[in-house]
Amino acid sequence: MDVFEEHFSEAAFLYFQWERALRGLHYNLEETAQLEERLLAHLDGLVLGGESVAEALLRPALEGEEPGEVFCSVFASIAESPSSTLDAVLALAPVASPVVQASLRRALEVSRRLGLEAALVPLLNSSEAAMQALVLEVLAFRGAVPRDAALELLGHEDGRVVVAALKGLGVLGKALGLRELTRLLNDKRPKVRLAAIEYGLMAGVRAAWDACRQEARGRGDGASAARVLQAICGDDNDVEHLVKLTADGVIRTDVLWALGFTGRVAAAEACLELMGQVPSVARLAGEAFSAITGLTLNDTYSVEVEEEESLPPLEEDDLDADLTPRHEDELPVPARASVADWWLRTRQDYLSSARYLGGKPFSGTALLAALANGSMRRRHVLAQELALRTQGAHCVQTLALTARQVAELAGAARVAATVPTRPLARTFGE
Repeated sequence: MDVFEEHFSEAAFLYFQWERALRGLHYNLEETAQLEERLLAHLDGLVLGGESVAEALLRPALEGEEPGEVFCSVFASIAESPSSTLDAVLALAPVASPVVQASLRRALEVSRRLGLEAALVPLLNSSEAAMQALVLEVLAFRGAVPRDAALELLGHEDGRVVVAALKGLGVLGKALGLRELTRLLNDKRPKVRLAAIEYGLMAGVRAAWDACRQEARGRGDGASAARVLQAICGDDNDVEHLVKLTADGVIRTDVLWALGFTGRVAAAEACLELMGQVPSVARLAGEAFSAITGLTLNDTYSVEVEEEESLPPLEEDDLDADLTPRHEDELPVPARASVADWWLRTRQDYLSSARYLGGKPFSGTALLAALANGSMRRRHVLAQELALRTQGAHCVQTLALTARQVAELAGAARVAATVPTRPLARTFGE
């Protein structure tokens, strides 16, 4: 049992490392796969322990609140167990805390259990909205939501259910009528509007693009994500609008994140100007500039920033604050003068009318290369663009097990040369 306890402890630790790597600045897909291999080896060890390990380690962890242990317990418990075990795990979902439910959902999303989708589909008829939402999210992640069920649940009163239903509609067509989409684009719930915008953009609906621009102008919960969509779909006017928004200190960091995906010279030059700001702004400005131009910010192109000797004292209201280091805090602080000198020497190689990705002219091949080899931190938006440019035909699930991601990338690579490169804004409504 000591050996299995070690498997359990190591798996719970590696789960956090893996989740962070999936979004990490310093990991690419290959490096994440190596970390994932270690995680799966420990999880397989727990599965081999059988009923005795399930009784001693896995079931007690399900009653706890430790996210890593919950994930490992669910993943290992349902791997090769009878259906009654899966039923018992799912019964926890409606009453679990949000933290536990999130770990439970992640375990179901990446589970390798055969026939899991077939076991989940009947639960879409549950009377519990929390259960319906959880099952829809898992099935959408796994690409297995029945189209008719998703369409029926678009009218659900629970916003989480509606969002999951929109994400689960899969390859697009005329499944969602314009009247229904218009209703969802005008929904009062930001997450519902945003999901409807993304669905509509994949379908090439002009109303969705108009709603996206409108959302991006605000400061609501969906504004930041809408600005990213505006960045990857927009034309010169949209880039100009985003550049102007950098003057707003409240949303500047969000806007800088979006600007890095525009690929435009005007955005790069705006970011160069902002490298002289405080480190939190300069880091993001440097990241966006690098994403467009391809300049690696190391050696003479970055500066050392003196670290705080200790964390500031916490107030009583801050005791529940998340102290996990943010990925953006790991970004280098650019040496603005050196970067400006490099740009002065290199600017002639970049056309103001073109779009760039890592210093290369934007193309389907460049997009797939960035997804295959680039930093995990930026891949989620790049995968979103791939889905938009292929109208949902090629989706890379960037939070899935890496074997699935590699397979999805291979499928997309076969059509890389045919991926359209012009601004998507020009295609909406055609």
